[in-house]
Amino acid sequence: MIVRPPQNWLRMLFIWDGSVLRSILPQLAVMALVSAAATATHGHILNQRITLNPTPMTLCGVALTIFLAFRNNASYERYREARHLWGNLLIAARTLTSQALHYAPADPARFDRAVFVRELNAFACALKHQLRGSDPSADFARLLGEARAQALLESHYRPVELLDDMRRRLAGLQRAGGISDTQLWMFDAQLAELGTIVGGCERILSTPIPFSYGVLLHRTVYAYCLLLPFGLVDSIGIATPLISLFVSYTMIALEAIASDIADPFGFAPNNLALDAMTRTIERSTLELCGEAIPEDATPGRRYQLT
Repeated sequence: MIVRPPQNWLRMLFIWDGSVLRSILPQLAVMALVSAAATATHGHILNQRITLNPTPMTLCGVALTIFLAFRNNASYERYREARHLWGNLLIAARTLTSQALHYAPADPARFDRAVFVRELNAFACALKHQLRGSDPSADFARLLGEARAQALLESHYRPVELLDDMRRRLAGLQRAGGISDTQLWMFDAQLAELGTIVGGCERILSTPIPFSYGVLLHRTVYAYCLLLPFGLVDSIGIATPLISLFVSYTMIALEAIASDIADPFGFAPNNLALDAMTRTIERSTLELCGEAIPEDATPGRRYQLT
């Protein structure tokens, strides 16, 4: 996730880091060459005149813009929902920690609050690594110890395994008379919320925007951008490369942004900062427990939080 301080309007025009311009420069170079060729040949290819004018290009451009807006809205909705789920994860983690501190007995022999909170933090890390397909070994060993980490690595659905273990601990505490039925219900409501969050994230990850939809948009954008110079050359002449490149930049960049944020859990610059979010959860829960907290996550190179 790109995190930059507010910029004035002039600096925003020249920002490079965090823009998709870097990734679409090859495509823009091709469009610039096509536009220059169309201008130099006055709209001819192999001595054949490409008979286009601004009217059909304008009508197609309006329809394509609406199509692009719909695609970007669909991608942003996935991004927004993913961020909402992780915001709820932070809330549920804080609530569970507070409940464990005030409702569970202080006797570690009956219920070890520190272990429970570490499992809660390991749950957030497990979900992050599951969504990103990364290795959770280091986080598990740090939070749970080597023996528990090795056992957990054998599971396929590690966040669910940790939720089940936390539920088992609380059920055993209730059977031993450590908490009441009502208190168990309150704990279980938060665990159920965590389970809902896991399912919601898995739904986003496993249900991409239909591939055929993306292919259609991709082909249409590039076909329009390649034909645009031939529709403009008669009316604006030497300015054709400039206008064509500007329109191509807008449309290709919109498509690139939509593809970028459609998978909100990855490592791309504009994806969610899951490392920073799990660090915030750990800091918040440890502070409630009165323990030392790790350093806060800060933007690294190119203003990026991972």
